Amino acid sequence: MKILLSAYACEPHRGSEPGIGWNMAQAIAKHHQVCVLTSCTHRAAIEAELAHCPISNLKFAYFDPLGWVYDWSQEGRRPQMNVHLHYYLWQVWAYFVGRSLHRAIKFDLIHHVTYVKYQTPSFLSLLPIPFVWGPVGGGESAPRSFWKEFTLQHKIYEMLRTAARWLGEHDPFVRLTVQRSAIVWATTDDTAQRLQKLGAKSVKVMSALVLPALEINQLKQQPTVEDTPVRFISMGRLLHWKGFHLGLQAFADAHLPHAEYWILGIGPEQQRLKNLAQALDITHQVKFWDRLSREDSLQKLARSHVLVHPSLHDSGGWVCIEAMATGRPVICLDLGGPGVQVTAETGIKVLAQTPETATQGLAQAMKKLAHNTELRDRMGQAGQQRIQEVYSWESREQHLTQVYQELVRPVELFKEPSKL
Repeated sequence: MKILLSAYACEPHRGSEPGIGWNMAQAIAKHHQVCVLTSCTHRAAIEAELAHCPISNLKFAYFDPLGWVYDWSQEGRRPQMNVHLHYYLWQVWAYFVGRSLHRAIKFDLIHHVTYVKYQTPSFLSLLPIPFVWGPVGGGESAPRSFWKEFTLQHKIYEMLRTAARWLGEHDPFVRLTVQRSAIVWATTDDTAQRLQKLGAKSVKVMSALVLPALEINQLKQQPTVEDTPVRFISMGRLLHWKGFHLGLQAFADAHLPHAEYWILGIGPEQQRLKNLAQALDITHQVKFWDRLSREDSLQKLARSHVLVHPSLHDSGGWVCIEAMATGRPVICLDLGGPGVQVTAETGIKVLAQTPETATQGLAQAMKKLAHNTELRDRMGQAGQQRIQEVYSWESREQHLTQVYQELVRPVELFKEPSKL
């Protein structure tokens, strides 16, 4: 089939959204002819990769609205509103570029893959061929009971996020995108429920996160670590909604004098977390690592026994599937993407009713896994099996092809009997 792929963020050898866009394009191109619409900011990296490893079925169309190429090297030092505005305008441009390409190529269907946010429309849904949207996320919220621990700045952030989502849901083009989608994949149950309220005809929950076979094998080959000291690890940007303060409080409450807790990442909450560790009198057990390369981060993960990921609203959760692929059990809150990825066989999900009960549940999970080597090994093996069955590109490619065929090829109601 001829597939038009909308991937605003798309770049090889990157994590997060650019990695999702690139890996999806590469996977679909194994079975179909793919034309990818993406931003010019990714052009140099994509063309360098294709020069090194050509993919005959994969072509790209690069463009940006009004010639405005968003400088990703400045991300985090510029107003976040810039990228939202750029993305919205890019989607408008994508319609006209896509319409022109469709007239020349006659695509069989369109698939939007990045950004993975449900509250911004894709104008490509207006083209007269089946439109697949997602996986898209963003419908998750930090439970209100946790807001009491937030600073005023954090509360304003959550209120603005809620307001942005409300505005998006009332954008007529978002509703049109939802209603014109032949199928919508949502990253979490929370997002799926919001999409259903907006009039989606068919919504299914599917994570946007998938690991390449080579990476799965590399992570699977990581050696086991010695039983002592038992080491917990949390990885990610140090933001209030990542819940690392809950992890520190739980570690202190678990009273594991011979265990260690590593925290990898940088962010505005770093000093607050260091102060909390000092107040809890666990600084001798807690190690803060600043920003590391992905390779170094995965090595630190391999030297740990358990991943602790107490995020309050996370559509994805790359680190959870990386931990499972490495054979490490995961402790998380039963929220968002991690709540979908982690099962009772691969880790421990803690109910997020209040900060107090969540901290208590996290502490109990830490004690349970710290004292039970056999359980850690069993959960680690189950995690690796789940990655292979659900989060590998091999399984995802088969699923995508099946869905595409069902959307494009009419069902044959009458067939002549086979002649032997």
